[in-house]
Amino acid sequence: MTEFREKYINPFTDYGFKRLFGEEPNKDLLLDFLNELLKDHEGQIKEISYLPSEKLPVSQGDRKAVFDLYCTNEKGEKFIVELQKTKQKYFKDRILYYSTFPIQEQAIIGQEWDFKLKNVYTVAILDFVFDEDKDQPDKFRYDVKLSDIETRKVFYDKLTFVYLEMPKFNKTEKELLTRYDKWLFILKNLNKLDRIPVELKGEIFLKLFETAEIAKLNKEEFRQYQESLNAYRDIKNSVDTAWEEGKVEGKIEGKIEIAINSIKLGLDIETITKITGLTKEEIEALRDK
Repeated sequence: MTEFREKYINPFTDYGFKRLFGEEPNKDLLLDFLNELLKDHEGQIKEISYLPSEKLPVSQGDRKAVFDLYCTNEKGEKFIVELQKTKQKYFKDRILYYSTFPIQEQAIIGQEWDFKLKNVYTVAILDFVFDEDKDQPDKFRYDVKLSDIETRKVFYDKLTFVYLEMPKFNKTEKELLTRYDKWLFILKNLNKLDRIPVELKGEIFLKLFETAEIAKLNKEEFRQYQESLNAYRDIKNSVDTAWEEGKVEGKIEGKIEIAINSIKLGLDIETITKITGLTKEEIEALRDK
């Protein structure tokens, strides 16, 4: 039996995700995806512009934030899109922390300001399932707003978190009835496809497949993708093994092992911090291990 060779890039690699959604020529791909994902919250987004993904802290010595994607629309509303490959103990805390940056930067300095804020959306595309969600195998999307616990009435509707637990999305090609379904199918299965399904031959999806075709990468792009793919596979394998052995949750040994392996793979400190939850100082101390 011949070995399957991927025809299209893996969207869950850093390189693959940025190539599909984080480059100016492909901005229409991100716009279409966000419109399908957020139309019940936001309505139609007409235009988006990329913003710097690194956000500096308000005070010296505080932590900065590095987003996978950060953009704004024509109304000045902000969108953070994060791709998370592996479980992280305080992932929800990190996402909440990230959301404070686009909130704080709306403050008007040097003049009267009435504290009116624009919408902030944080989208997390997860390649894992939270332990607390495993009893809901058919629910893969979670929309979160500040709400009253008793009445469940939304208290504040300008801060929205959308979580997509992609392992739970199991629709087949024949079951893709909506454009939204098609986007989720592509995110989960792109690198497993050897052809363009007939259900995905719309103009925007044809562009995505063309952009994602590995054979069309130049030598340098292919090198970058392979490095990103190898890092994704190694880290996912290390983290999955650590979780299976009960090392990561509540035990520092598993986090240290993953951090050391990540350093050897050449990952930057921000990425390693995301994966392990260790601080920058703790990771720096592991460099000579």
